[in-house]
Amino acid sequence: MSFLSATLSRVKPSPTIAMTAKAAELKAAGRDVIGLSAGEPDFDTPQNIKDAAVAAIAAGKTKYTAPDGIPELKQAVCAKMKRDHGLDYTPAQISVGTGGKQTLYNALMATMNDGDEVIIPAPFWVSYPDMVLLAGGTPVVVETTLANSFKLTAEQLEAAITPRTKWFIFNSPSNPTGAGYSRDELKALTDVLMRHPHVWIMSDDMYEHLAYDGFEFCTPAEVEPGLYDRTLTCNGVSKAYAMTGWRIGYAAGPVELISAMRKIQSQSTSNPCSISQWAAVEALNGTQDFLAPNNETFKRRRDLVVRMLDEIDGITCPTPEGAFYVYPSIAGLIGKTTPAGTVIENDEAFATALLEEADVAVVFGAAFGLSPNFRVSYATSDAALTEACARIQRFCASLR
Repeated sequence: MSFLSATLSRVKPSPTIAMTAKAAELKAAGRDVIGLSAGEPDFDTPQNIKDAAVAAIAAGKTKYTAPDGIPELKQAVCAKMKRDHGLDYTPAQISVGTGGKQTLYNALMATMNDGDEVIIPAPFWVSYPDMVLLAGGTPVVVETTLANSFKLTAEQLEAAITPRTKWFIFNSPSNPTGAGYSRDELKALTDVLMRHPHVWIMSDDMYEHLAYDGFEFCTPAEVEPGLYDRTLTCNGVSKAYAMTGWRIGYAAGPVELISAMRKIQSQSTSNPCSISQWAAVEALNGTQDFLAPNNETFKRRRDLVVRMLDEIDGITCPTPEGAFYVYPSIAGLIGKTTPAGTVIENDEAFATALLEEADVAVVFGAAFGLSPNFRVSYATSDAALTEACARIQRFCASLR
């Protein structure tokens, strides 16, 4: 009899982390692997943010803090929510966690009961369903389509809601597709949610600043103020500020929910790193001038990747509105065979063969709940992307 918890059998390790680890293993063995699996900007953390961290160390700000964040950071989050979305929050409505993932996890752990359902549009960020399962809930996955740019429709949302629905998890721009919902598209969803007052909204806005071609980001509570009292708006400094390793995420929501999340955090990790918190204060309050040039770089890379992948027979690669991912379909490659004799039965077989035979690491679509696709992160250099896409072209051309 295993001494491990039965809860563990409900979840699986993160496929994105697994693919990144496999690529690192091959690289360590001397292979020239190009990794396009990790969602991590290759930019350095801006200097003003690093300086703020150094200053915090010098000032001795190295002690425990309140479990869910220092007052200065909570105030910075409040100012950001007002500045960017016109939403008023007090520090008592703010939770700061060790990365965005912890704030999502805390909220689910604080609210889920057995039998509760959580609506998750697919493709989804790999951790959403597993976090719901760990919290004792039931993920209700609703598949979107390439034809609708991987966006959930109001009709699909309406059909998925039951009396047991507790949360609707919303992510725009999306990981893994980069799809961004316009104000009108989001309003159609919030109109549905207004008719179902028992459903809460968890909005994952982590990629809000990574938007291209004039796409204007908006968040549910901003589009429909009537949802303010049952929306948890989640964000962090990882992606836009190139602070993945600093591990700071935050959420804004009703006081009762934030208090419950604080209780969970106080008995699990306690406070996020004090130095990282002070760096995040500067990230939110300081200059935002680097965002536009960074986005220009990401847009150029996006266009490069979309163009090169779309040139491949059997692959369809839509152009996303935001984030730094593309999510091409490989429907036209299913059933073909690689030079090494591997049959491309599904997107996992494709991604595995691509890594083993062409030294390019991507993440297969089944990990995100929608196949046959794969995710490419273009948060790496133009040179690496050009070479990786050329390898993918050659690999696909070699299939029979």
